[in-house]
Amino acid sequence: MAETASAPLTGKALLQKVKELSSLPRRETAKRCGYYTVAKNSQVRVNLTDFYDALLAARGIPLSPESSKDGRGREATYRVTVHKNGQIVIGSTYTEAMGLKPGDEFEIKLGYKHIHLIYLETSKNLTRKGALDEDEDLDEEEEIDEEERMEE
Repeated sequence: MAETASAPLTGKALLQKVKELSSLPRRETAKRCGYYTVAKNSQVRVNLTDFYDALLAARGIPLSPESSKDGRGREATYRVTVHKNGQIVIGSTYTEAMGLKPGDEFEIKLGYKHIHLIYLETSKNLTRKGALDEDEDLDEEEEIDEEERMEE
């Protein structure tokens, strides 16, 4: 089992030590700043990733993904999973990004290993969103039909 030989430097102490050791190679600098482990066979392994992360954090640039979150739920992944009851739920992140409102209707078109949701321009949706050009609707349907034919 590997052990860390000494507590690695962080913050201002790390920045000062890196400045002092600027003439040394980066592996040696990381090692002298405490970013290494010693294995059972006395082999020294330098951990450059932790060293660089600590350097960036010391300069005020944290890269950890946890720090970029606002603490309110998960981030959008653009993936969904079929639930045990057979349903697929599309989260509010996606529907809000598309400007969808409760009551908006879609037609479901099944293809080979894919599902297309096609927004329906119903009368209640038209009054709220405005009508799309009819030619655009026809072009979209033709594209979907061509995709389905190509996949079969």
